[in-house]
Order: sequence, then structure tokens, then C-alpha cells
Amino acid sequence: MLGARGTAGYIAPEVFCRNFGGVSHKSDVYSYGMLVLEMIGGRKNFRVGVDNTSEIYFPHWIYKRLEIGEELQLRGAGNEVEEENARKMILASLWCIQTDPSNRPPMSRVVDMLQGSLESLPIPPKPYLSSPPRPPHGSNSNSNS
Repeated sequence: MLGARGTAGYIAPEVFCRNFGGVSHKSDVYSYGMLVLEMIGGRKNFRVGVDNTSEIYFPHWIYKRLEIGEELQLRGAGNEVEEENARKMILASLWCIQTDPSNRPPMSRVVDMLQGSLESLPIPPKPYLSSPPRPPHGSNSNSNS
């Protein structure tokens, strides 16, 4: 495929780098996952101009919250049922955005995840395309030490 196009933040890694595998229906699964994360989180999945790298890449921010057991502070989740549905959507979406296309579920499995119980949904492994650490403001990465 020549001249692949896509929207930054939604395009699957294999579309721009063949090291991740070939483009397939799993590329659409990735885009679906990123779109759902943006809708649930009420923010873009990639933000520039922030000081903390965990705030740059939204999936990284979500993983960090899940790892420490912190509330996700989701907009619009007014009651326990809505909060549970939002968490299921987040976990299913995190499975959808796995870097390796073979680790992404087929859409039929995503539907099963969303219809099933929250307890049956494990937290997926963190994709290895996450925010890199940023040097603190004022530090010079080209210093000769």
C-alpha cells in the first residue's frame, strides 16, 4: 500500500511502520479503540503543550490511573452502572490498541467484552508505544558531562 493516510492518533502502527505487521482489519480495530477512548475520556488522545508526559498520550494516562487504582474521573458517568459501562469500554479499547495487531481482539470479541461483566475483563498489557520520558524544563540533553 503506497501513500497510506490516516488521522494522527488514530492510525494503527502497522500502517506507518511495517515492523508491526501488515495492514489488515485489525488496523480498523486499533482506530476504533482510540476513538472510543477519546469519547469516554472527553479529550483528544494526544495533547501537545503539556508539561507532564503522562498527559501527552491519553492511553498512557489511563494505564497510569489503572496501575495505581486511581479513579478515572470520567465525564458523564453519573451513577454506578454508567461508571461500570465506561470502565468496560476503556478496558475493551485498551485491548483494541495493542501495538501488535495479533494481540487485538476481533470486533466480535470486543462486543462480547462490552456485553460481559467488568470482572471478566483483565487489564491488557501496556502497548510498547507509550509516551517517552521527557527531560525536565531547562535541562540540556546535549550537555557534555
